[in-house]
Amino acid sequence: QVQLVESGGGLVQAGGSLRLSCAASGRTTSPNVMGWFRQAPGKAREFVSATNWSGSSTDYSASVKGRFTISRDNRKNTVYLQMNSLKPEDTAVYSCAASDRLYRSDNIGQTAFYAYWGQGTQVAVSS
Repeated sequence: QVQLVESGGGLVQAGGSLRLSCAASGRTTSPNVMGWFRQAPGKAREFVSATNWSGSSTDYSASVKGRFTISRDNRKNTVYLQMNSLKPEDTAVYSCAASDRLYRSDNIGQTAFYAYWGQGTQVAVSS
């Protein structure tokens, strides 16, 4: 069983930056795929980004591409999401997710792909 704990959320002005972290625990090996999703009030959860074990494959939603960067440190069992040029529409609860399945760009954006989820961290961007 894998436990995921996010940190790094907070309140920031538009144009600012935040770095989210997600630490995995519960076993010695890092999950193959780790990703980030977000959910704004009154909206469905949406895919943000994902990466495979080596970091050689990454995907981003169109709304964050060019502004957010995902990375991971397998020695620390941690995945990061560097968020730059934040906009008010980025305001949401950001959740980390993990899966041991094979990374495929056509399925890593689906919530059903992931077996493990964190509780989420709030990100608020003021205008």
